[in-house]
Amino acid sequence: MNDETIARLFATIREMDAAGFGEFLTRDAVFRFANRMPVAGKAAIQGAVAAFFETIGGIRHEIDHTWHLSDTTICEGRVTYTRHDGSHLTVPFADVFKLEDQLIKTYLVYVDASGL
Repeated sequence: MNDETIARLFATIREMDAAGFGEFLTRDAVFRFANRMPVAGKAAIQGAVAAFFETIGGIRHEIDHTWHLSDTTICEGRVTYTRHDGSHLTVPFADVFKLEDQLIKTYLVYVDASGL
């Protein structure tokens, strides 16, 4: 996954576009957000992401480091969640993307979102 694709992915997340988010995934992708149970399949992931987006007022990532391995990309930085009351929570995150044919097959989000 190149840096341009990563930028487009995080822009889609910032726009809270669950359908657009799904365009980065394989049909049989697996998504795990923090300590929640994994969700399998593009449609189920889009539904779970859309439901999460409804619980927040906004989201913004600042990526500090990106590592590209053969079929894996890792991004590390800070994510700021905007709550519906306008307050913010900023916490460190790391995302691990395991790729297949330039799409995300496994998307693992390491973050402490318990403050939401």
